[in-house]
Amino acid sequence: MGTKSASGSNQKKITSKLINFQIFKLPFLQKTFRWFGDGFGVSLTEIRELGVTGIVTACHKIPTGEVWSLEAISEIKADIEKAGMEWVVVESVNIHNAIKYAEADRDFYIENYIKTLQNLAKNGIYKVCYNFMPLIDWTRTDLNYELPLGVMGLKYDPVAAAVFDLFILKRAGANEVYTNEEFAKAGAFYRQATPQQLQQLEATILAGMPGSKERISIEYFQNAFIKVSGFSKVDLQNNLAYFLKAVIPEAEKIGVQLAIHPDDPPFSVFGIPRIASTYEDLKFILESYPSFNNGLTFCAGSLGASVENDLLKIIQDFGDKIHFIHLRNVQREPDGSFYEATHLQGSINMTKVMEALINEQKKRFANGRSDVNIPFRPDHGHLFLADRHKSDSFYPGYSFIGRAIGLAELTGLEMGVRSTF
Repeated sequence: MGTKSASGSNQKKITSKLINFQIFKLPFLQKTFRWFGDGFGVSLTEIRELGVTGIVTACHKIPTGEVWSLEAISEIKADIEKAGMEWVVVESVNIHNAIKYAEADRDFYIENYIKTLQNLAKNGIYKVCYNFMPLIDWTRTDLNYELPLGVMGLKYDPVAAAVFDLFILKRAGANEVYTNEEFAKAGAFYRQATPQQLQQLEATILAGMPGSKERISIEYFQNAFIKVSGFSKVDLQNNLAYFLKAVIPEAEKIGVQLAIHPDDPPFSVFGIPRIASTYEDLKFILESYPSFNNGLTFCAGSLGASVENDLLKIIQDFGDKIHFIHLRNVQREPDGSFYEATHLQGSINMTKVMEALINEQKKRFANGRSDVNIPFRPDHGHLFLADRHKSDSFYPGYSFIGRAIGLAELTGLEMGVRSTF
């Protein structure tokens, strides 16, 4: 009996050593950095110095809906490789409004989308992040919110958003979206604001999309709003499902993984429905066309802006379809607002999120998958004093030092979490 017990003890030690060996054989999450090209304040050389191996970018100069040529893609890829890195994720191949709103020519734009995916695959690029946000991309009401230490970050305030909707946009029917209390708060905000503050609020909300410095005009916004307001959530979900059923089979043939980005913020803004904001939304998307190639971009900040979202459950249940990771933190406030905190401090328990992501890596390793080193990037970053002289070059949230600090913090967190296994 004693010999048997000793043998069993030795076996446990050997097994434990094997498990530890396998854990440390796991490749780290691949460190990537978003780059918008020349003229956006950050060079590839600067990014390379951070120890980054992968670049996240797009053919930003090509209008939405047009085919990305082999030449346009290969030119950007060559610049990245010359700097000693690789183009690992496309963010984003934007979806034309004709697809989002089921217009008569949507099949034409879907065909163009497929051609772009084919050209990316021919250049050896197989991960594509995209979103299906109606009206505009992510929404903030303050791009220069000052935090206690003096750094600046991005903030969303529902009262300020209501002010834009009610008193600047003056949208017909806007009153029906807000409660009496919300309307009263918006009215008080509007009466106390200076003309300059209202102009700044309008400019902030119409800031456009990442990769462009051109502000959306109020006229464009108003016309788009009229079009979007006629769609229910079910309508928009059906339009996304139509897109996926057309595109995913083609993506399967060429090995391209599509990864939808959650809505930002993950709740209705200006009364427009959101369709990629909750656990159930993501479940619907994945089940619309079940395929490994129909996946997710896990954005902790976007999903974490809603207290209703259980980030750990999302990773646990949908982890095998996570093709790309954005990590940033937000501080949620009782009034429904939130601002972007440091990457490790805020309402999101980033340690638990990192643990869940590494557990997903362990599952992939055990199953023999080749995509264990999921690419991640530090999403957004604070604007520090040392970077403010270049603030006109940066797209909001994409300063260099703020993101570099975020990358360092997240890398340290990943190493620390791994050491506990």
